[in-house]
Amino acid sequence: MSEANKVLIMRWFEEVWNQGRESTIYELFAPTGVAHGLSDTDVDLVGPDQLTPFVRNLRGSLPDVRIMIEDAIAEGDKVMVRVRLDGTHKGTGLGVAPTGRRVCIAGIVIARIKDGQIVEGWNSWDQLGLLRQIGALPAAEGPDRFVSAQN
Repeated sequence: MSEANKVLIMRWFEEVWNQGRESTIYELFAPTGVAHGLSDTDVDLVGPDQLTPFVRNLRGSLPDVRIMIEDAIAEGDKVMVRVRLDGTHKGTGLGVAPTGRRVCIAGIVIARIKDGQIVEGWNSWDQLGLLRQIGALPAAEGPDRFVSAQN
């Protein structure tokens, strides 16, 4: 089961994100599936009809988006992937005028799979880094406050 679940997640990222196949969302994301952590609020996305606009917005903003799976670990009904997203900011789907800037961010996704569909997904993406890279937020100045020695 674990190996089949890894294959399903690899297919998800390749077809939905890299190829833009919206039909795969309806095939692989359960009608009552829940996606956590994709918005800039605490709102969960439920079902393909709510997830599809998110995919359209991100792909519209980064039309050449590529999400590469760098690691995949499966156990029982869950698959965890460490991913890297690369793309060029050419659209307005993120609420920011296109800048033409290249972006590269990392993420971790955990998906729970049942009967060949994703029924729940927990997403942790570097949204702050994405917004900084497209110029929606100022870039950090000075030393990194998380790793700098404190006085």
